[in-house]
Amino acid sequence: MRIIPAIDIINGQCVRLTEGDFSQQKTYDSNPVEVAKRFEGEGITHLHLVDLDGARARKPVNLAVLEAIAKATNLDIDFGGGIQSQEAIEQAFSAGAGHITAGSIAVREPETVTQWLAKYGEERIFIGADFRDNTISINAWADQSDITVANFVSDYLAKGASTFICTDVSKDGKLQGPATETYTNLVKTYPEAQIIASGGVTTIQDLEELEAAGLFGAIIGKAIYEGTITLLELKRFVC
Repeated sequence: MRIIPAIDIINGQCVRLTEGDFSQQKTYDSNPVEVAKRFEGEGITHLHLVDLDGARARKPVNLAVLEAIAKATNLDIDFGGGIQSQEAIEQAFSAGAGHITAGSIAVREPETVTQWLAKYGEERIFIGADFRDNTISINAWADQSDITVANFVSDYLAKGASTFICTDVSKDGKLQGPATETYTNLVKTYPEAQIIASGGVTTIQDLEELEAAGLFGAIIGKAIYEGTITLLELKRFVC
């Protein structure tokens, strides 16, 4: 199972939110480049980088942070937040992203994202399947659609997607455990999908259960910053 630490950026700083609520923000480090270098120094090879300012602005804002991390490390970076146009994709790739995550736009403009999948390939375009109460969340998690997460994954598999970052918004940043049952059902129903669990991962046991369920990857955020999972503990997953 791929271990993917998360760095969320607001005003160039490494922060975490709770349930995507910008009023529940905690800053962990003023230098995200050094955070990324620490991850790499402990054997981490992948990074989930989220431009929270970009998510609100609907265009990338923190490309300089992406570029700095890409230059300072060899991490395989997937970048999300504000990816609403082909121009934004090109900017992200030029700045060093290996992949981009299409979130709200995948709900609002499926034809556009289908074109991106055809142009750039399914290995470079990840689909962000953010959900609450089993339906897809959009617009920086402020709104709910009527699309179930299962139908969303199914539709995008048919459109050529393969990798899905599935974030349970209700658990994100709470350190209360992930939606393992939901992820397990997705893996069983769509074995051809590469499901990456995100939101609520709190302990090594959580990771063991996700790995046993067949998850392709797991994103870990606050658990690392709060110390409920240490980088040392992650070594057995990444080595």
